[in-house]
Amino acid sequence: MRDLKAIGIKFWHVLYPKQSKALLKEWDLWGPLILCVFMAIMLQGSSSESSKKSKDTEGDGGPQFAEVFVIFWVGAVVVTLNTKLLGGNISFFQSICVLGYCVCPLTVALIVCRIILLASQSTVLFIVRFVVVVAAFAWSTFASTAFLADSQPAHRKALAMYPIFLFYFVISWLIISHTHTS
Repeated sequence: MRDLKAIGIKFWHVLYPKQSKALLKEWDLWGPLILCVFMAIMLQGSSSESSKKSKDTEGDGGPQFAEVFVIFWVGAVVVTLNTKLLGGNISFFQSICVLGYCVCPLTVALIVCRIILLASQSTVLFIVRFVVVVAAFAWSTFASTAFLADSQPAHRKALAMYPIFLFYFVISWLIISHTHTS
């Protein structure tokens, strides 16, 4: 129960980001693992068109579970290695923890997009989904920079933040491009 409370507190810090060391003090990978698995399951699916295809070409073009899992974790590791190589004073697992927890707004956007997709699709609903994903992308990027910015030397902050931007952009792109009805 203590661990669940700690995970909940970390999610709260991401949803209400402010410069704080609370997310960095006691890192864990449970929250990021939960978010990663949830996103991989939600992004995987099959459409009615895929059932019409032959068994050789079966699939909907969406990412498979392993693809999302690898993009999530390899992306976080690459961003963390970049942070360390630029002289960041944060541990490897602290950075992975922060990057993983800061995916929470994008996970919320994924849920909202899946709910919106229950309606018949139109250009207006795509624009709504796009705005939701862009807002979550900005929120995730802002939250992670609120926690990770102090760990970088002042003259290298932009170099450290650019890969973070790209990491969340790729996840956002997966959400907006692969949310489809099952």
